[in-house]
Amino acid sequence: MSRCRVEFYESLYSRSDALFELTDAMLCTDGPVKSLVELTLAVEHRRGHGAMYAALDKGWLQPRRLRRALADLPLPGAADGRIVLAADVCNWLRPDAPTSPDRLFCHVYGRGGRSSDQSVPGWPYSFVAALETGRTSWCALLDAVRLGPTDDAIAVTAAQLRDVVRRLIASGQWQPGSKAILIVLDAGYDAPRLADALCELPVEVMARLRSDRVMYQDAGPARSTPRGGRPRKHGAKFTLAQPDTWHRSDHVTTCDTARYGRPEARAWDRMHPKLQARSSWLDHEGELPTQHGTLIRLEVERLPG
Repeated sequence: MSRCRVEFYESLYSRSDALFELTDAMLCTDGPVKSLVELTLAVEHRRGHGAMYAALDKGWLQPRRLRRALADLPLPGAADGRIVLAADVCNWLRPDAPTSPDRLFCHVYGRGGRSSDQSVPGWPYSFVAALETGRTSWCALLDAVRLGPTDDAIAVTAAQLRDVVRRLIASGQWQPGSKAILIVLDAGYDAPRLADALCELPVEVMARLRSDRVMYQDAGPARSTPRGGRPRKHGAKFTLAQPDTWHRSDHVTTCDTARYGRPEARAWDRMHPKLQARSSWLDHEGELPTQHGTLIRLEVERLPG
């Protein structure tokens, strides 16, 4: 921790003392931080509120040096020892700041169901964090980037993950022979596109799928026909919303748990989606890739609460 604080202080290029004390005040203040003025009352902040505003206005840090310092810290890991990275978007809602530049409409989930969802002006941030096994909300934040009005969220996430993985390799967190880094994503991400963008790195992409997705088996060995033509690329259809289209799973695992009863996990190997030259693949050069993966379905007896 001492080394991390030194690296953070040295990454502050201008107004370093004021920004450093402001960070300490934010970390040590009890309860949520609701205003900047309250931070000046913390014991860790020894300067007046004028110095704080001047530091936020004129101060600057070196993002690359800070990112390298975060990559050098000990990272949490999964039960098998591998590194698990999660990517997601977190919205900083700013509905009362009409002069803030590059605000976007951020989707906010309502408590009354899907009908109560709304869009609120704010700043969306794409972040990458390292996770650990177990029921905990602690994570190691490694990178954060604000999304602009013209940014492609998938392209930004791919660039973030590529940079984070390369920094982890350079710092010795991952070494040749270690298990691949697992990247966990929600259903809002295009997993085949991210897998294609990160194919040269030692990573495995695991993402949730919407219930309306359709997957396919391989077509199998090509058979000659009197008419000839191109061999098929896609085999039997696997529709997630239609169980009658599911073929026999390749793996089945069950275990006893205290919170979920007896869950069952079923897996189907070498499944792939049917990619089309539109949307995110519109500018792809050459033949569209066939992204094979393992389809996993988890079913539990009960949900806690």
